[in-house]
Amino acid sequence: MASSTRRSARPDVAGPYRRAWWRLRADRVARASAAVFLAMAVAAYLVPLVVAIDPYQQSLRNSLLPPGSEGHPLGTDHFGRDVLLRLIDGGRVSLGVGLIAVVISAIAGGLIGLFAGHFGGWLDRILMRIIDVKLAFPGILLSLVIITVLGAGLEKVMVAVGIGGIPRFARVVRASVLNTRGELYVEAARAVGASDRRIMFAHLLPQTLGPAITIATFGLATAILSIASLSFLGLGAQPPTAEWGLMLAEARKYLRTAWWLAVFPGVAIMLLVLSVNLLGDAIRDALDPRISSTAD
Repeated sequence: MASSTRRSARPDVAGPYRRAWWRLRADRVARASAAVFLAMAVAAYLVPLVVAIDPYQQSLRNSLLPPGSEGHPLGTDHFGRDVLLRLIDGGRVSLGVGLIAVVISAIAGGLIGLFAGHFGGWLDRILMRIIDVKLAFPGILLSLVIITVLGAGLEKVMVAVGIGGIPRFARVVRASVLNTRGELYVEAARAVGASDRRIMFAHLLPQTLGPAITIATFGLATAILSIASLSFLGLGAQPPTAEWGLMLAEARKYLRTAWWLAVFPGVAIMLLVLSVNLLGDAIRDALDPRISSTAD
């Protein structure tokens, strides 16, 4: 009994997601990337719950203090605000807005791809031509157009970046549905009279989760970078919000006299985006059945 239990936990006989989990655990790069991402997420969300911080507190007599001065590990900005506290609060903003943008992309794009792949015909042609038109615009340009219509602000940036990510999810989910809808279990469900809604959401949608998770991981990195870029241009977060892109924009005036104002937000963006991208690569490889079959 014990031996059969141990055999059932092995990755070569487990399901695809269990097998992917084993492969991720064995990947050193994936573990390191996940550790960096989780550390930054914990610092952004849990530290303010444990320690009362005020990233907006000003002290003009302590302005532009270098790192390590008077209880400021990363220095202060031109208003005397602590850079470390603003980085922590900015991480919460960047992660929160990025995650919501990805959720908008995943829901809208996933539904478009699901309906287009399942029904096909004229609905598929119309929806995919709309997606093709959206793909003709670079993501940042499309976001700029949407923000120009909606106005500046984090809420508008969140919607703009979310809309910009819809085509990726729509095409990936549609391709997955097209590969799955001819399977025997789908035909069997259709033969016993299952409704289109049940076939789509009970039989087809679960098969798209693997590719969708991979796209969502890469989409999170893209969304964080896009939000920081738009805030840097003055179209996203507005002062005095502690957002990494806005912090970089404010640091441009002090590059010669206060290097830490630009270096630390830039490093934070780089580490977060790099860790998410590396984690996305690892998830893609772990969920790829061709790689799994050759490696296991």
